[in-house]
Amino acid sequence: MSATDTVTEPRTAPSPAEAPPARRGVVAIGVGLALVVGLAVLHEAGWKLASLYVVGLALGLVLFHSRFGFTSAWRQLVAVGQGRALRAHMLMLAAACVLFSVILGAGLGFSGATEGSVAPAGLGVLLGSFLFGIGMQVGGSCASGTLFAVGSGQTAILYTLGGFIAGSVFSAFLAPWISALQQTGPTVSFADTPLGYPGALLISLVIIGAVVGVSLLVERRRTPPPLSAPPTARGLLRVLRGSWPLWVGALALAGLNALTLLISGGPWGITSAFGLWGAKFLGWIGVDISGAPFWTDPENAAKLNASVLADKISVMDFGIMIGALIAAALAGAFVLHRRIPWRLAVGAVLGGIAMGIGARFAGGCNIGAYFSGIASFSLHGWLWGVTAIAGTYVGLLLRPLFGLGNPKPTDAVC
Repeated sequence: MSATDTVTEPRTAPSPAEAPPARRGVVAIGVGLALVVGLAVLHEAGWKLASLYVVGLALGLVLFHSRFGFTSAWRQLVAVGQGRALRAHMLMLAAACVLFSVILGAGLGFSGATEGSVAPAGLGVLLGSFLFGIGMQVGGSCASGTLFAVGSGQTAILYTLGGFIAGSVFSAFLAPWISALQQTGPTVSFADTPLGYPGALLISLVIIGAVVGVSLLVERRRTPPPLSAPPTARGLLRVLRGSWPLWVGALALAGLNALTLLISGGPWGITSAFGLWGAKFLGWIGVDISGAPFWTDPENAAKLNASVLADKISVMDFGIMIGALIAAALAGAFVLHRRIPWRLAVGAVLGGIAMGIGARFAGGCNIGAYFSGIASFSLHGWLWGVTAIAGTYVGLLLRPLFGLGNPKPTDAVC
């Protein structure tokens, strides 16, 4: 990794002998903030959203400790043929598909009708995920990575988040064109077969197995550098101050997404909140964009007029950032970077803008479209993943322009 990547991407925790002491003051601030926000959500929106906020806290903890990456997984595969992180994706997706097949098939849930993330596999997904793939590599993180990196003190990612919000706000004015592009393809659910959800699960597991096989063939052909073993605490100390194995993160994320589905009636998503935050901020400073096509839709207008604490995605996003903050502080890894190279900052903003626009065209990000889409047995989730890898190729070519390095065949991949 280059020096700049140490700023933009969370790294693994040091060994116990080198581990810095917990940042007790930051831990106290994080816990206090978690309680205040949780009580505010409970007062504003009730127990269901408060429960989802707790799920968000858990997601932040898991994302930080497992360093579960989407951006780096695709970069490692494309740059040097290292597929271990991609195979962790497949474990996560397989576990989520099993859980979702039970929940959706039996109609389980606490919020009435339970629905997966099924959307058209059209030009919107192709264009949006391609832009998102480029933005991930230039901006230094994906949607989930942006939230937990900001929470864990990665100051450079604030630029990425700002660009993400700006791109999402701009997309509100493109809503008619976005909707038209999204409807150009068929809506395909693997569950719409005579075998229903059992058949959908079988189809998904076959595809997952094929992806694992291809990743192993790529590794055999390209002989990538070995993954460096991250130093970590041992025993019970590893839970709070160590680096978790990727497989633990994969299974935990699958379980938490299924829990989100059970509680809210829909799976995990992230990026729709960014446009809401941007619109509300602009309104706060006197710029009214409620007339933008996206916000004239009655459902969206109701969200704009309501509190962000009543919005499912916003509440979970807040939880992720605060959960990561607490986890990083307990691990002694919360460090604010005060000097950000200007080229890196420009790349972060531009990458965020590309992801903000791309997520809207694709109907979701690496979580809402890729993770939750595949777990919901929607073809568009697989299309999103494949096209994002194509965008990764372009993103890797652009990274050096912003002072970012790429893995080399002789480097150990972390």
